[in-house]
Amino acid sequence: MFPEIARDDVFRLETRRLWLRWPRESDAPAIAALAGDWGVARWTAMLPHPYTLEDAERCVMAARAGNARGASLRLALTLKDFPRKFVGMAWIEPSEYGPRFGFWLGRPYGGRGLMSEAAQAMADVFFRITDADELSTVILLDNSASRAVLEKCGFVEEERFDVGPGRHADSPVVRMALSRLDWRAPLGPRLQPALAFDRALS
Repeated sequence: MFPEIARDDVFRLETRRLWLRWPRESDAPAIAALAGDWGVARWTAMLPHPYTLEDAERCVMAARAGNARGASLRLALTLKDFPRKFVGMAWIEPSEYGPRFGFWLGRPYGGRGLMSEAAQAMADVFFRITDADELSTVILLDNSASRAVLEKCGFVEEERFDVGPGRHADSPVVRMALSRLDWRAPLGPRLQPALAFDRALS
């Protein structure tokens, strides 16, 4: 799915306040602490709960392996002011509906617009370096916070289902999508994150 430029662990994205980079082994304790919060996990389909350090270590290894193959793009969100401060994850991976976007943010970092920056960066890089026509995601019907993030990036509701994936099998969900055409359309004061590929583009 992703070209060679994204398959090297020097690949990273820059927004006003964040670096998005490949996850590292050193991120595992923070991943375990933040993803282990039920207030985070409940909104996701697949995060185990409870979430252990071993789960986090497997997550890092799987993310790096998928990135290296170009099968997916899973990036750690870190604060630019504190580059080793892991705050969440964002990813794009294959699904039955085509490329699917997913994300979560640690609760201590919510309410600042950080996830909107990260989501815009992920959508931008996806359409810039792939030839795909659409990026979609599935969220719980009552997940207003994630919906707000997605709508800010131009995602629109496509369809609703009575059941969702994983732990959401008994809950109504919404599939939202962003088309290449809508991505190119003016969205008002859009975020325009710079892409920083380190030596890849230097």
